[in-house]
Parts: sequence; structure tokens; C-alpha cells
Amino acid sequence: MLALASKRLSIAVLSTAVFATSAFAAPNEATDATKKANDAIANYLPFTNKQDFEDAKRGFIADLPSPVIKGKEGNTVIDLGQYDFLKKEGDTPATVNPSLWRQSQLLAIRGLFKVVDGIYQVRNIDLANMTFIRGKTGWIVIDPLTSDETAKAALDLINDKVEKLPVSAVIITHSHVDHFAGLRSVVNEADVKSGKVPLIVPEGFMEEAVSENVFAGTAMSRRASYMYGNLLPKNPQGNVGGGLGITTAAGDITLIEPNKLISKTGEKLTVDGIDVEFQMAPGTEAPAEMLFYFPQFKALDLAEDANHTLHNILTLRGAKVRSAQKWSTTLGETIDMWGDKAEVSFGSHHWPQWGQDNVVEHLEKQRDLYKYINDQTLRMANQGMTMHEIAEEFVLPDSLAKEFYNRGYYGDLKHNVRATYQLYLGFWDGNPANFNPLPPVAEAKKYVEMVGADKMLATAKDAYAQGDYRWSATVSNKLVFADPKNQAARDIEADALEQMGYQAESGPARNFYLSGAQELRNGVKEMATPNTSSPDIIRGMTTEMFLDFLAIHLNGPKVGDKSYAYNLTFPDTKEKYLLTVKNGVLNYSKDKVGDKVDGSVTLNRSVLDDIALGNLKMGNLTESGDVKIDGDAAKFKEMLSNLDTFGFWFKISEP
Repeated sequence: MLALASKRLSIAVLSTAVFATSAFAAPNEATDATKKANDAIANYLPFTNKQDFEDAKRGFIADLPSPVIKGKEGNTVIDLGQYDFLKKEGDTPATVNPSLWRQSQLLAIRGLFKVVDGIYQVRNIDLANMTFIRGKTGWIVIDPLTSDETAKAALDLINDKVEKLPVSAVIITHSHVDHFAGLRSVVNEADVKSGKVPLIVPEGFMEEAVSENVFAGTAMSRRASYMYGNLLPKNPQGNVGGGLGITTAAGDITLIEPNKLISKTGEKLTVDGIDVEFQMAPGTEAPAEMLFYFPQFKALDLAEDANHTLHNILTLRGAKVRSAQKWSTTLGETIDMWGDKAEVSFGSHHWPQWGQDNVVEHLEKQRDLYKYINDQTLRMANQGMTMHEIAEEFVLPDSLAKEFYNRGYYGDLKHNVRATYQLYLGFWDGNPANFNPLPPVAEAKKYVEMVGADKMLATAKDAYAQGDYRWSATVSNKLVFADPKNQAARDIEADALEQMGYQAESGPARNFYLSGAQELRNGVKEMATPNTSSPDIIRGMTTEMFLDFLAIHLNGPKVGDKSYAYNLTFPDTKEKYLLTVKNGVLNYSKDKVGDKVDGSVTLNRSVLDDIALGNLKMGNLTESGDVKIDGDAAKFKEMLSNLDTFGFWFKISEP
């Protein structure tokens, strides 16, 4: 989310230093209603069970030399010390859901750990884990994190504390950026190209790693800045972690073309003397994903399909909906393949499970969690219930709900239920009155006109006083959309969102609520723009992908009655395209040359990379010495002027 968007590729990475000096309105304390809601969770879940804390610390070898990892320019890539408040003993702060607080404390346990002899993990120095297998000649690296800097820190740590070895192979579990972006710090591209070092990935990895979320990249990255709490202070009234991992790194994003694709379940390889058996899992947590088993260690790598949290069926940043049914079926197949063999399981996030019974129980209950969501959502839908009605009534059985690894620290249960409904039936509930609703601002103004602003504000305040924060936020949000300058409405909505954030068990949900409250109180502060592209990611885009991306930028209404046609030639890649704009859309045909065109344009494919990386403005393309135009250059420039730019800092909690 970091091509033109990050963790999946949409982790919005923002400099924390930017916010340290910014003056924000002080947050409120937890209300009695919030304390009561959080106490209910504390009384429901088995908090006396400390096994996860023992497992998270098991096999500890060493922490990083410093909690601060720096980049080549001296910039802070990640400062893990910001989360030291999670290590304090004592009661859960009233402003944090006690279940989320417990999860965040577990994620604050970081460093190098031995899983079993020959398998090690560096955990919680970035969003994901980096795993090391002792091969015959070197380290087999699994999932080199979100940046070169953090991956290098992990490699340096194991080389210093366990054994100094070369990297003999790299395996990437799936196509999300927190699992491959540190590639260049662990392996040389020339060694991969020559085949000296295997770089093993699931089929479809390269396309998905580059393309997922590129087309909606700006919107996803902006929403991700909410989801990961990048704009929030790190403290018990702000960001306490992401549920899946403690936080994200803001370093260099790299990518190398793999040299070995795994394409079928049951495929086997011997990698630097270590046998590996693979299971394909496309369309589960990622479009391209695989799990694998090491017979010599009786160890199972679960990738990101079984975790110590309910995962996302639909991420809060926005993405294509995933299938809970496919997810559960995959985990069932995992049990069938290796459940009677595996004595330890580990994954791309969180801590391992030791003992065959624990490995299987974890897999079974994670499998059943996703199947229950899928099946019961459909059962209720087939009874005529709508998306929001199902989400409101949906309850997991205690046998699933009381397992901490099934709690919604990352994927919110109600959100996942709505996503499952959407997968099968779409976002519309079937009610004709809701088929063509008014847009938010127009609807809000009509509500205010009908009820009256004073009455609505009084209702919102009264609902807040009664602890009915959902209704308070709903009513006050109408006032804000009808009149964004209504500060009283903004304040009461912010207060309501804040309390919902304090109650949220999901890290991303908490971050959304608190980020919304911050925006309502302080407005949108245009700060450091996310690092939403890297040379490796841009170079990984196919030319067709780039042209599709340009088509999204075309302002259709402006060119609806115009037409353009140009032959494009890219000498460096030996590609040719006929590009046309007609009927308000941009189309292209590969290996086709048009006779009746406005001109011919010759440029290297690398020039498009410069445009994507911001080194060359699209509007300056016709003046660039790197571009040759035969024909109507003025019309070509006119065509380019109809491509919109996307500003990152659009408003979310207000119109």
C-alpha cells in the first residue's frame, strides 16, 4: 500500500519531525461512557492469559543498537523510541481500548529472536517481520521490510549477533510493499539477474507489486495517512500503533525483477540446501501470495494469511474487496497439507506458534473466523437484511471472539462484514429510496433546512452527553457539511469522533476517528507529502500501465468534443503505440501506426519515468529536448493541457 500509493501499495509515509512543532488543539479525556465501554471489553476477554507475552519474548537475542534508524541523508527513517510509552507497567490508559492496548504492548516487543535452530526473525522494527533461514552457504531472507534502511538494520543485526553470512536467496511471500521494499539492501541486482541469488516470488508478483492501487493512488495514500495515524502524536491519546505492526518506515523503496516464479500448489524447491514446499494463495490477503513449509525444520510460513488479528477484507484506505470465503478455504488447505507435520508456524507479522496442537488450533480458528464472516453475512443477507443491518447485529461466537488472535486489531469486524456484503451484492441495499441519493453537501443542507441548525446542534450535544457518540457524530457531521465554518458543530463532532477512537479496538479505526477529530479542530495542515513513488516502482510499470494512468488524469468533460491522434515510438524499448483521444477518453493500440494522425512523437520510455518521478513536468514535454514531434506540436501540447493533476491534501472529514 509505495508506487503512486503505499501499504498495498499505500502506506502514506510522513515525516514525524514535521508534526513535533505544530500547535494542535488539546484532546479531551475519556468520558464516563467511554470508560464503561472499555471496561466491558476488559471484563469480557481473558486478560489473565499471558501466553502471548511469553511467546512474543521467546527466543529473544538482541535489540537494535539504537531505536532510531537513519537514512543516507541523516533523515529519520523510523524512531521506535516514540512508542516507549507502551512499555510502561500499570493500568490501561482510559483513552485506549484495553484489548488494543494489550496488542500494542505486544508489538512494542522488538528485536532479533530465534524461532527454532536455524530460523530467526527480526520483529517490530518496521510494520512487518523479516525472517532468516540458515542455508547451506548463507541466509535465506524472507520479506525484506518496507525500506532499504530497516532491512539493512535487520540484516546487520543478525550478522552481528548470530553469524555473519552472505544472503544466498530471497523469498517474498506476497506483493505488498512492506514485504519487498528493502530488497536492494540485502541482494545485488546483478546477482539476481545472473541467477546467482534466487529471488523467489508468487506468480503475478511483479504486476501486482507495481499496479495495485496505482490508479487510485492519491486517494488511497491520503486515506492511508488517516489509517496509519501518520498525522497523530504518539501517545495514549493519539497513535498507539497499527494493530498489524507498530508503525511504518519512511525510507527508500526498492524493487528488483524476480528470477523465479512459483505458480502451483505443491511445487517444491531446494534453496541453498533447504527444501521448501509451496502453497499458492492468490486473492486472499494479497492478489499474489503464497505460503510455504520447510520440512527440515517442520516449520510453516503463514505469510499474511494467518495472524494475531482479524485482517482486512476491505482496507480502510480503500482497495478491491477480498474474499473471506477464499481466505478460509486456503487456510483449510494449509491444514490439510501440513497440519500433521508442522511443529512451529510463523508469519510476516506478529510472533510464532510453537507445538503442533497450537499451530493447528490457530489455523483452524483463523480459518473459521473468515468462514463465519462469509457464511453468516450471506445467511443474513438472504433473509433480506441490508448491509448496515447485518453489521449492527453481527456477533462472533465466544469460541472465536475470545481468542485474542481473532480480535479486530487491524481488520474491523463490522467493516469486514459490510465488505463481504459488498463483494456479493454491491454497496446499494436494494431500497429504491437509496438508489440515487443526494450528494453529501446537498443532503446535509436540506436536513439543516428541515430541522434547523440550532435544533441539530442541541441534539448532537445531548447525544454526546448521553454517550451516544455515533448519533452525535452523524448529526453534527450534517451541520459541518452544510456549513463547514460552523465551529460549534465541528467541535462537537470532533469530540464524538474522539471518544469513538478511544473505544475502538482496531488500530486503523482508532486512527481514522482521531485523525478526523484533529482535522475538524485544526483544519487540513499541508505538511510533508508522502513518499508515494520510487524509481524502482516506476520503472516496474509497463508502458500500458503508464498510459492507463494517463487516461485516468484526462479531464473527460473538457475534451468531450475534441479529438487527438498521435503515433508514439519508444526507441529504448522498441515499442510503438497509436494514442487517440476521442469521446472524452484516451485509448491506445500497441504495435499499430495510424495514417490519419495529428503527428508522431518519439521519446524514450525512460522519459515517462522522469515524468512519474517529478523530474519532468508533463506540460513541459513538448519543450523537452528528449522528445521529438513530427506534426502538430501545438495540438499535442493542447492535449497534454487537459490532463488533471491530483492534489494530496484534500479534505476527508469536511466538504
